[in-house]
Amino acid sequence: MEHDADQVIAAAFDEAEARDPQHRRCWVVLVDGAEHQLELVHAEAARRGVTIHVVLDIVHVIEKLWVASRCFHTATDPDAETWVGAQAARILAGDAAGAVVGIRTQADRLSVDQRAAGDRACRYLENNAAYLHYDQALEAGWPIASGIVEGAARHLVVDRLDITGSRWSVPGAEAVLTLRALISNGDFPQYWTFHTRRERERLCPRPDQHEYELLA
Repeated sequence: MEHDADQVIAAAFDEAEARDPQHRRCWVVLVDGAEHQLELVHAEAARRGVTIHVVLDIVHVIEKLWVASRCFHTATDPDAETWVGAQAARILAGDAAGAVVGIRTQADRLSVDQRAAGDRACRYLENNAAYLHYDQALEAGWPIASGIVEGAARHLVVDRLDITGSRWSVPGAEAVLTLRALISNGDFPQYWTFHTRRERERLCPRPDQHEYELLA
């Protein structure tokens, strides 16, 4: 909540480097395709001299395909799901380029306005072609979707902060989210012991207080 994207990405790399300081493990970065995000990720990796494997979240790709499906099917047409599934299966098999050709070929019979969503999806796939090797990612056991992250964001952030009529300051929201994270991780009892000890030290300072343990 308090930090910009470059600081958050740097913190994520800090944690990864703490787990693998010698850069011996395989580093996988799951992204949503935002250009600024990708620039920051590559810049941070270059600064640290670490090789990374970037994977585009398949959920974002499927969202683009659903929008593109409206070029060929109505919102209530059950064939739209079949169409999206076929394109997604092709991309997951490592043939994103073939999916792009197929979509554009199918869109050639449409007007410029009718095919606009399909063209946007194709540009999205082409611009992120380097990050669409899902066949390799799946074979290597890498994550290809950010469901865990999205679920954590919903549980930690949305369920508490996105309440109708609520108003938050950034420091207040950060404090609440930190407490929710501590509770969800099961670390709150240890934190509360630490908090009460520090509060006692702040309110009742004494030169030799570090020599005593807090009993109550």
